This record gives sequence, C-alpha cells and structure tokens, in this order.
Amino acid sequence: MLSWDDFNTTEETLTKPTAEQVVAKPVIEEKVEADTSAAPVSKGSGSINNVAEALENLDIEKGLEELEGASGRVDVDQKQMINCRADVNQLVPFKYDWAWQKYLDGSANHWMPQEINMTADVALWKDPKGLTEDERRIVMRNLGFFSTADSLVANNIVLSVYRHITNPECRQYLLRQALEEAIHTHAYQYVIESLGMDEGEIFNMYKEVPSVARKAAWALPFTDSLADQKFQTGTLEDDKTLLRNLIAFYCVLEGIFFYCGFTQILSMGNRNKMTGTAEQFQYILRDESMHVNFGIDMINQIKLENPQLWDDAMQTEARNMILQGTQLEIEYAHDTMPGGILGMNAESMADYLKFIANRRLTQIGLEEEFPNATNPFPWMSEIMDLRKEKNFFETRVIEYQTGGALTWD
Repeated sequence: MLSWDDFNTTEETLTKPTAEQVVAKPVIEEKVEADTSAAPVSKGSGSINNVAEALENLDIEKGLEELEGASGRVDVDQKQMINCRADVNQLVPFKYDWAWQKYLDGSANHWMPQEINMTADVALWKDPKGLTEDERRIVMRNLGFFSTADSLVANNIVLSVYRHITNPECRQYLLRQALEEAIHTHAYQYVIESLGMDEGEIFNMYKEVPSVARKAAWALPFTDSLADQKFQTGTLEDDKTLLRNLIAFYCVLEGIFFYCGFTQILSMGNRNKMTGTAEQFQYILRDESMHVNFGIDMINQIKLENPQLWDDAMQTEARNMILQGTQLEIEYAHDTMPGGILGMNAESMADYLKFIANRRLTQIGLEEEFPNATNPFPWMSEIMDLRKEKNFFETRVIEYQTGGALTWD
C-alpha cells in the first residue's frame, strides 16, 4: 500500500509536459500553466483538448429526446400512468398527490430487521418442548414462501413494472417499494439465520412443497411476460398485459397470498410465542398494506385514463385471477394447519380469505363473490384493520409510524 511519502515521490518522478505537448485554446493554456503540479497532459484520446472539443459539440436537444420526453417544461396535464411522452425525470408538478404521499408514508415507516430482538425466539425454537410440530410447520412454511415471494415482487418491480409506468411520482414510490421488498427478504433471512434453520431447505420450498410451489408457479408467468426486453406498451393487448400483471401482483400475490401466513405468525405473537418473528411480520404487514393500497390506486388510475382496457373480457379475467388466488391460498391453509391450531383452523381461514377476496374485488370495481363472508379473526383489526385498507378513490390509508416504535401492548 502506498503511503503519502510514496505518493509524493511517485508524483515527482512523473514526466512534466513540454510546451509542444500543450496545445489548447488560451483559456485552457492559462489553467495548465497556473497549475504545474497537475497530472501531465498528453496528446492521446484522453487529452484536455479532445475533452473540451467533445463538450463543445454536445447536442443538448438529442440528449433531451432520449430522456423519453420533449425538451420543453412538462405541464401537469401531460402526465399519465402509461404510454406518456412527457419527461419522466421531471418530478413536479405532481399529478398524483396520493403517490407522493405514499412515498413519504413509506419512508417514515423505515425499519431494519436487526432492530428486533430475536433472543426469545432462538431459545424457544431450540427448546424441544418449546413449540408443537404444527407450530414449527407454520413457521417453516411461511418463511419458505415469503422468502421467495418478496423476491418475486422485487424482481417484478425492477425488471418489469418500473419500465412501463411513465409517471415519475409513481416511479418514486416503486423505488421505495423495491427497497422495502429487499428489507423483507433480509428479514426472513435474518430470522432463518437466527433460528439456525437449514437455509437450503427453507429457500427451496417454493420448488419442493406443493402448496408453496403452486403459488409461486401461478405468479411467475406474469413477471416473465413483462421482463422480456422487447415488450413495450402502446397497443391494446400490450396495455392489457401490463394491467393484468398489476392485478396479479398487487391484488393476488400481495393482496391475498400473504394473508394466511401473516395471520398465523401474528397469532403466535399474540400468544407470546416467536414474538421477535411476529414483530418482523408486523412491520412487513404494515409495508405490504401500503403496497396493496398503492397498487390498487395505480390500477384504478390506469382504468380511468384508459377505459378501453377495462372491457368485459378484462373484468372477467381479473375476477378469475382473484378467485384463483383465493383458492390457492385456501389450499395453503389446509397444508400449513391440517388440524386446529392457534385459535384457528383451515375452515375459519377459508372464511377469512373469502372476506379478503371480496375486498379485493370491490376495490377494483367488481362485485363481491362471497356476499356472506365475514372476518372470523377480529383481533387482526387491532394490527391492520381491513376496513381501513382504503385506496385513494375512497379515503386516506392507515396511519404509519417510524420503525422501532411498535409494541405488542
């Protein structure tokens, strides 16, 4: 490693430029002569002359055109969710204040997994009599699914959705969501590592456990269709493909697939079991609630701006997607708790999932499928009341608080 003495010695041995080597405009010559200790200037392709010439000939208009927008200032009415030619780099003026507010709310709710004490969980997990086999199955199955699911969502945002949403304030939130998905994956890994679990077993459940694999297999095609670098919106069918992707990920993957596992883990926390893991899931649930709200707002805004996309065929497809997701989550409930546990069973969980499915359907303007469905777990309302899961077109979302402030009291 070079010391400062070595650095000075080395610099002194450098060959200083000759007068013939310094050929530049007068203003450049003055700078070189005034600073004789600067690195030597050569005639090579990286010379100061060539740099100045390249910058002098910089085509500003061409650069602006390549930023996906016109060179003029953007009027707020030019902004759109998709297929917009206004400059996506000009954040203000805002057109969708709800998107910016969600970005601020998400930022205010920032947290990190290491903030949560896992000591009690480690002791309970290592105690042979600490948990029943059914309780252990629930913890392992949920870590197996969620460690993959949040990666799927993050990949979908970064590789697919972000490229095709042409509104800058919505893109700002998507960047925040991508960070939160990374934190969630970090949280699952933190729990797995803390408990000393077999990481290979947990992270491969999406391939090896049927009820987990079926949910992942259902979601993957939606990302794959948009991740193709040749895919572009702008036609009726391609715009429908994007809308279909948003419904799949926000209404089903994050809006239905997560709720059985959240309920199970939070129920353990309420019983003073695996409290550190439950607290991680509580923070994650707060984030995911915001993600669902944002996604539904985005879906509804696209529908408003592009009513031709929301035809009878698309509405039928959206309904079927939500109902398919509900059925897959009911199958997962039967797999994770074949018998009664934690004050719930597969049948009561099925009722809860039907209640959530109705919520997702009505949020995007479709009729309920299960008119008599009710919430069998009212204690969940203390953590995240589904009745408060309002999108922008109804009311404001639930309040958030900065990470580290939540308690189980």
